[in-house]
Amino acid sequence: MTNSHPVLPVDPERHTDRPLSATRRTSEPSVGELQLDDRSALRRVAGLSTELTDVTEVEYRQLRLERVVLVGVWTSGSSAQAEASMAELAALAETAGSEVLEGVVQRRDKPDAATYIGSGKAEELRAIVLATGADTVICDGELTPAQLTALERVVKVKVIDRTALILDIFAQHATSREGKAQVSLAQMEYMLPRLRGWGESMSRQAGGRAGSNGGVGLRGPGETKIETDRRRIRERMAKLRREIKGMKAARDTKRSRRLHSGIPNVAIVGYTNAGKSSLLNALTGSGALVQNALFATLDPTSRRAGLDDGREYVLTDTVGFVRHLPTQLVEAFRSTLEEVVDADLLLHVVDGSDPLPADQIKAVREVVGDVLRDTDSPPPPELLVVNKIDAADPVMLTQLRALLPDAVFVSARTGEGMDTLRATLGDVLEHPDVEVDVLVPYTRGDLLSRVHAEGQIVDQEHEADGTRVRARVPEPLAAALAGYRSRA
Repeated sequence: MTNSHPVLPVDPERHTDRPLSATRRTSEPSVGELQLDDRSALRRVAGLSTELTDVTEVEYRQLRLERVVLVGVWTSGSSAQAEASMAELAALAETAGSEVLEGVVQRRDKPDAATYIGSGKAEELRAIVLATGADTVICDGELTPAQLTALERVVKVKVIDRTALILDIFAQHATSREGKAQVSLAQMEYMLPRLRGWGESMSRQAGGRAGSNGGVGLRGPGETKIETDRRRIRERMAKLRREIKGMKAARDTKRSRRLHSGIPNVAIVGYTNAGKSSLLNALTGSGALVQNALFATLDPTSRRAGLDDGREYVLTDTVGFVRHLPTQLVEAFRSTLEEVVDADLLLHVVDGSDPLPADQIKAVREVVGDVLRDTDSPPPPELLVVNKIDAADPVMLTQLRALLPDAVFVSARTGEGMDTLRATLGDVLEHPDVEVDVLVPYTRGDLLSRVHAEGQIVDQEHEADGTRVRARVPEPLAAALAGYRSRA
């Protein structure tokens, strides 16, 4: 026996973190502010109809404003987890620019093999679509091509699944050439087995002399329209893989330079909308894009930051994760996620205001594990950072402090706990292990700069022949300084 439970969409006024630097008045907008302006420049406007009087089904799918009904199947876990998953689906739909009208969740042992929710519930869903005037149904799971077709036939509106929705958000938010190529590849991998047409146009064949221009071995039924489209998609996918491979080489070159510089690399990982970009801005004072939206950051952003003892480190903001992140995205963004593999430390950011933070931690660790599984390198050490404590429930915070005794609790928005985080980073990151006592000539200011950037200064004096420095530095820098050892 099955039951349907209404689920309210998420609160659009959900808390967002803003960095301390965002509160300062500046004459010039930051890069993140400019990106945010560009992203919101073209948005769907509710109440403006794009329907034509004489419109084909394909045009209908492309043009009509999306007003959606959400549907999920609750197979395991608690009711709170099922409702949290639906609330997250509502947030994904709103991020994609849709208007959520209603959400329903059904209790089943497993999704129906034919229509995902069963024929009877599909008819009930059709009634909800008619009552609300929805033009799209979004399912909280990845549907097979047969399930999509069967459910669409019953509800008579467009049906998409969670994977297609996430891919759509990625397509909207990608800004770099590499990011756009990765998203396009992921979309095509998803689309290829689900490619289907409307009406008879996709099954037409161009056969005989008309279709193949005649000749021995060229006469016959020819390709159908859908076969032609599949072949073109495969050709485009092969081209995108070659392009991404070339861009990966350039990224590897930049990464190898950072690795050989001796400066520690810290990668920020975490659930989407956990406040990773806000934390990057708070630690570095940069103007990375901050938005109260899921998957606001797709392209990795690297910035230099300083510790209290003067050492520098590189902080890299990575793409956010989510429960059931599509495998196509993990594969397409593998070159981007390799920032995690080479990191000296993972700064795992958790949203303290989320009702189920433990589930977020589990989802992130699963994706990081998938990325590291194909490499021989051991996983980097992890430092948990619970963010948004200014918006978190005090009871939940007390439980989290007991559950995560080694975590650092901060608010990137208000600055609370940031000094503790910086001090903890200084303790966790490896200290340079070679002590040098050198007299650096004034003509080698580049070496002195490297000592300040990569090492830990113990003592420094300016003399007639140069700067006498005692410091702890990485081995490569100690080798470069070997010819300037002090004889005093």
